[in-house]
Amino acid sequence: MDKYYLYVLSVHIIFVVSWMAGLFYSVRLFIYHTEANDRPELEREILQKEFIKIEHKLWNIITTPAMVLTVLAGISMICIRPGLLLTPWLHVKLTFVVLLLVYHFICQRIMNQLKKGVFKLSSFKLRLWNEVATVLLVAIVFTVVLKSAVDWLYGLIGLIIFSGVIMTAVKLYKNYRQKHE
Repeated sequence: MDKYYLYVLSVHIIFVVSWMAGLFYSVRLFIYHTEANDRPELEREILQKEFIKIEHKLWNIITTPAMVLTVLAGISMICIRPGLLLTPWLHVKLTFVVLLLVYHFICQRIMNQLKKGVFKLSSFKLRLWNEVATVLLVAIVFTVVLKSAVDWLYGLIGLIIFSGVIMTAVKLYKNYRQKHE
């Protein structure tokens, strides 16, 4: 059974990439969907109908299936190598994965709200929200690659600094867009 581990790991990585791509692009679509409110009525109606259709297809054909296959492959790897559950880095990774799953389902709720014409978040807040997935991805990758070699205090500090840099970049981009519109 152990000989299949690398095959399952490969499948896991492929679907993680697909899942993350779906999450990144979905929230980008939410931003454009929200910004369509600033368009004239006819243009807004056309754009929002199209965004609803694209978001639905992306979510149901790519993002959610990739999430399910990522989780199933991850569970399979643990079944093949149950000793992984004894490693502290896996517990840290699984914590970040649970947060990413929560993020996924919050995105689904946002998509459903937009479909109903409920716009609770501004495009700026959605841009910040989009970066949460980036922070979680970085945290997961560093945890997996560095494993027990990670000094968790420095890792946490680095993640906080990275998050601050990303949030600052989003704010600077907002200011840039406002000046050039």
